[in-house]
Amino acid sequence: QVQLVESGGGSVQHGGSLRLSCLASGYTHSSFCMGWFRPAPGKEREGVAPIDVDGDTRYQPSVNGRFTISRDNEKNILYLQMTNLKPEDTAMCYCAADLALSCSDTGAGMDYWGKGTLVTISS
Repeated sequence: QVQLVESGGGSVQHGGSLRLSCLASGYTHSSFCMGWFRPAPGKEREGVAPIDVDGDTRYQPSVNGRFTISRDNEKNILYLQMTNLKPEDTAMCYCAADLALSCSDTGAGMDYWGKGTLVTISS
């Protein structure tokens, strides 16, 4: 049974940092593309940062240069280092995984989702 459990969310001030983690179990971590996603105005969600099986990464333009996604295939953990956080980054952040070489930029069709971790940024 595939499980994704996020952690690391919290409440910080504008300009602060957080590191999100997603612990995966029940599948071969290295065979799945993964990503971090969050709700967005006018859309179901937006892809904050997907990472493909080969390690290729993509970033939402609003977070490019501030966020870094990485994965540890030995520990089965996906990370999102978030720096210079802004109030507009406030959101529930979800980890997702899919048995595919490359993830959808929007998370559409991805098979597995965590329950989310809340990020709150105060001005």
